[in-house]
Amino acid sequence: MIEMLVELDFACCNCGTSVGVKLKCAGKGLAGGANAVASVNVPCPTCSSVNQLLFEPSGTIRAVRPCRVCWLPEPSLN
Repeated sequence: MIEMLVELDFACCNCGTSVGVKLKCAGKGLAGGANAVASVNVPCPTCSSVNQLLFEPSGTIRAVRPCRVCWLPEPSLN
């Protein structure tokens, strides 16, 4: 299986804060070369709004947009 570590820097869609994330990408989709596009939802550490990133495995960001329908896990009580 192909695996890559990708570092992405972007501005939050809601507050404009600079956010950086490191992602480990894996799977058959990485074999798509220049046509491969992945998506990840990243919460902003400043305002907690969730940004949806569309990016290439090379680290090129194609789009950053607010995540309209997002589900974030809630902490368990145990």
